[in-house]
Amino acid sequence: MNQRIAYIALVVKDYDEAIDFYTKKLDFILLEDTKLDEKKRWVMVAPPGAKECCLLLAKAANEKQLASVGNQTGGRVGFFLFTDDVWRDYNKMVERKINFVRIPTEFDYGTVAVFEDLYGNLWDLIQPSENNKGLKG
Repeated sequence: MNQRIAYIALVVKDYDEAIDFYTKKLDFILLEDTKLDEKKRWVMVAPPGAKECCLLLAKAANEKQLASVGNQTGGRVGFFLFTDDVWRDYNKMVERKINFVRIPTEFDYGTVAVFEDLYGNLWDLIQPSENNKGLKG
């Protein structure tokens, strides 16, 4: 059997403001932006070097979806961005006015900081420790 997770949908308020945040604040790459109809686009972004999975930015289409923007995981960290240098990325993101709810902290499995995206979704910024095979991806 050969399976993989290809996309993770992230409900957003506006395509363009989400693209702007992910490409200009986090340095993600815009992989695709295709207009499907007057209201819907197929928008995919991913961090540089991503090979398996990307974010599908999905504009909220109704009140129920709009209510979940920024709280897709009930206030828990729902997204995990691996890095080879957590302090480099942390400092760059702070300069770009990204809000961190926890500064980089060392754990056995790696160094982790927690930040909010433009809507308040929580992300772990993780530099896995050298001896932790479980977080190597």
